[in-house]
Amino acid sequence: MQIRFESSRKEVAQMDTDALRDNFLVKDIFRDGEIHFVYSHYDRVIIGGAIPLATPLAIPVFDALKASYFLERREIGIINIGGNGEVIADGEHFPISKLGCVYVGKGTKEILLTSNNPAEPAAYYLLSSPAHQTYPTRLFTKEDATPATVGSVETSNHRTIYKYIHMDGIQSCQLVMGLTVLQTGSVWNTMPSHVHDRRMEAYCYFDVPENQRVLHLMGEPSETRHLWVANRQAVISPPWSVHSGCGTSNYAFIWGMAGENKDYTDMDPVQIGDLR
Repeated sequence: MQIRFESSRKEVAQMDTDALRDNFLVKDIFRDGEIHFVYSHYDRVIIGGAIPLATPLAIPVFDALKASYFLERREIGIINIGGNGEVIADGEHFPISKLGCVYVGKGTKEILLTSNNPAEPAAYYLLSSPAHQTYPTRLFTKEDATPATVGSVETSNHRTIYKYIHMDGIQSCQLVMGLTVLQTGSVWNTMPSHVHDRRMEAYCYFDVPENQRVLHLMGEPSETRHLWVANRQAVISPPWSVHSGCGTSNYAFIWGMAGENKDYTDMDPVQIGDLR
């Protein structure tokens, strides 16, 4: 598990491309037959990726957590962006297909991640935050998430939003999680931009075609920075930062937040004309 510390506004304003990527871009967490994590000190969120093949992958505990098991004081959201698989939480089986989500609550001691077919493996994106009480482990399919189609072709942001872990969906302590799929011909996400000082956020981009990229905008609205992001890479977004993107093709991304509240609509909007 890699550990990353916070960076102040002043530090970020002085970073070159390599420094920005080292601090905020999460690469190489999706590897066949392996499970990898990045621990961010922004709201102590842990970002992970796992691709089980013939052998199930167990979520391990790390010395940095000073815990007996991973979810001793945490909760976790798991979204599958690959083939069919199964999440096994303390012996309870949850079959999960692409775009399905499993929330596992505090106190669960063993989590196993499996693939039904190693030739077409599941690919699990994992997002964990500290938890103060236990909520039930639950499975949501993409249909359970009450998908909502918003935006338009004219503004290049025609997209479908799936909300999984939030106030009116799967209950959690502080984790909020869902995903957005852009339609063919649409490339912009989260535009107009916003910030929310109450919560950090992380984006995981997926279904980005080979040789295509997403230009992810970050930084303060008055002094934006950018990262070029490839398929199955994630970006850590500080609470004071915008988080928008524009692709060279349509794509999808998982959004996840943790912090002061669970209100999905708690955003401080930034007008397009105010971005610099």
